Amino acid sequence: MGIIGWIVLGLIAGGIAKLILKDRAPGGWLGSLIVGVIGAALGGWLGSAIFGVGLEDFWSLQTWLLAIVGSLIVLFLYGMVAGRRHRV
Repeated sequence: MGIIGWIVLGLIAGGIAKLILKDRAPGGWLGSLIVGVIGAALGGWLGSAIFGVGLEDFWSLQTWLLAIVGSLIVLFLYGMVAGRRHRV
């Protein structure tokens, strides 16, 4: 998959992760989309390291699941870090 495919996949996965986490994810939609691109990369890396599968084909279900799970992880961690800053 090319770099544009990665970006589009990450943007969509970030939007889906934002919809799933709703109010627990701080920041606006733009921040969530950027985090989604980072999460898609993380999901691909974790998938290849743990399961031996990565982000290979744009239309593959495993690619989308890995990207969304990676986005959820990054968005959740971002929420924990950003949430602490506002409470201090």
